[in-house]
Amino acid sequence: MDLARLLATYTHQHSHRAWPRQRLLHECLRAAIRDGTLAAGTRLAASRVLAEELHVARNTVLYAYEQLASEGFVVTDRRGTVVATLVPLAAIAAVPIATAAIASRVVAPRSTAAPRAVGTAAGMADNTAANTAASAASGLSQRARNLRPLYGTAQRMGAFVPGVPALDQFPMALWRRLVDRAWRALTPAQLNYGDPCGEAELRAAIADHLRAARGVVCDAGQVFITDGAQSGLDLCLRALADAGDTIWLENPGYGGALAAARGAGLVVTGIDVDDDGIAPTADDWLLRPPRLVYTTPSHQYPVGSVLSLRRRLALIDAARVAGALIIEDDYDSEFRHDGAPLSAMQGLAPGAPVVYLGTFSKTMFPGLRIGFVVVPRDLAPAFAAMRAQSYASGRAAEQLALAEFLRSGQFALHVRRMRRLYRQRRDALAVALEKHLGAVATVHGASAGMHLSLRLRDQELDDAAISAQALAQGVVVNALSRHDTHGGSGWKGLMLGYAQVPAAEMDDLVRRLAVVVHLAAYNRRQPAAK
Repeated sequence: MDLARLLATYTHQHSHRAWPRQRLLHECLRAAIRDGTLAAGTRLAASRVLAEELHVARNTVLYAYEQLASEGFVVTDRRGTVVATLVPLAAIAAVPIATAAIASRVVAPRSTAAPRAVGTAAGMADNTAANTAASAASGLSQRARNLRPLYGTAQRMGAFVPGVPALDQFPMALWRRLVDRAWRALTPAQLNYGDPCGEAELRAAIADHLRAARGVVCDAGQVFITDGAQSGLDLCLRALADAGDTIWLENPGYGGALAAARGAGLVVTGIDVDDDGIAPTADDWLLRPPRLVYTTPSHQYPVGSVLSLRRRLALIDAARVAGALIIEDDYDSEFRHDGAPLSAMQGLAPGAPVVYLGTFSKTMFPGLRIGFVVVPRDLAPAFAAMRAQSYASGRAAEQLALAEFLRSGQFALHVRRMRRLYRQRRDALAVALEKHLGAVATVHGASAGMHLSLRLRDQELDDAAISAQALAQGVVVNALSRHDTHGGSGWKGLMLGYAQVPAAEMDDLVRRLAVVVHLAAYNRRQPAAK
């Protein structure tokens, strides 16, 4: 076997990979062994000889041989390195088939019908083609099969992706200094697994911030640090409900909450949203009483409604009577553009049955991956025990840096700057929407947050198709109908995040979106072809 030629061919085929020479040789030999080019029993050249032949250092060859030996592709003896005898993949795959065939012969009753031809190459190929999708799905739980598709990378940045702040406006230099200071102050003991409830300094700083800024009634012992709002929601559903319990979700609502509820085995009931937020009826409480109620009262996701004070108090009272717990996801609460912000539901009534969720992904940056849960005082010990058994905390430096960011007043200063910036961008978007789409759609949810919704006047229009066509024009808008949580919500329209978009670019982007929307409306008005 001419290994020099083999390596040259492999190098040409994989020229796009920036591998070092030693890895390239290892990958080449492994591929040749796996596909049978280097058959079992083949004795490879001595490392010194092969190094000279390939014009590489001997250590390069030794590395490749040692890696192959550790993986079981070659064995070494006194005479050198020999390709090992491997079990062919086809033979491994055939074992379950053969076992099933034997079992069927043992247990199947005799038949008088003519026997079918089985095991032929053609028959096996047909079965494989027919069952590929089913086989892939059979390895997944029902929860996994129910998940909605994720957006691609291109759909997570730019206009008008929701939920992503103006990352270029974050004070990176300040944050680097805080993180560096935290790292310098760490002790060796703090490099170990940390408190599963979170660093004490951060828990106390968050409690102080929430009392002052959101009216939350809590102390540090009720605050639990998580890897974000979704992580906090998963924790709550596992801790507060059993499989088969009912959870109310807003309809339309947050897809992450739907995924978490299904993952926890809960029965999902969608409660319709209107201009004042989630709107359960007396029949809902009577016929479909919940164990949990999930809501985004500060800026409903995706519609953008703000839950009115009257509705907040009514929801708390009804939940107390029903023995239910409210999960308050205080999404976008920091960015109130019109009017005074409403206090968090958690602090509106003494002993309110509310678990409060928050995150720094929207106020700072998503990659930080720090959120929190505030639980009622009597549930704190159980939450602490659960965290101790299921979560190993880390990232002490980042948590301590965030605690200083909060305590120093820099967080509040950053939020104020972003509030002014987002208000300017919201205003520019609202003007452009009225100019280009005011005749066919109405704006909802512009009073707060980092996104608004555009509700189509013609609710027969296909907002999902409009979303797909807009994407082809470089504009990302989520279809409201894709956020249905329970059998249709009656909302057809588009969700537009504006935090990342400079005000000067709004008009051109909305104009491009308007072309798509007006074309869809025009096509719908045309009589169907006979």
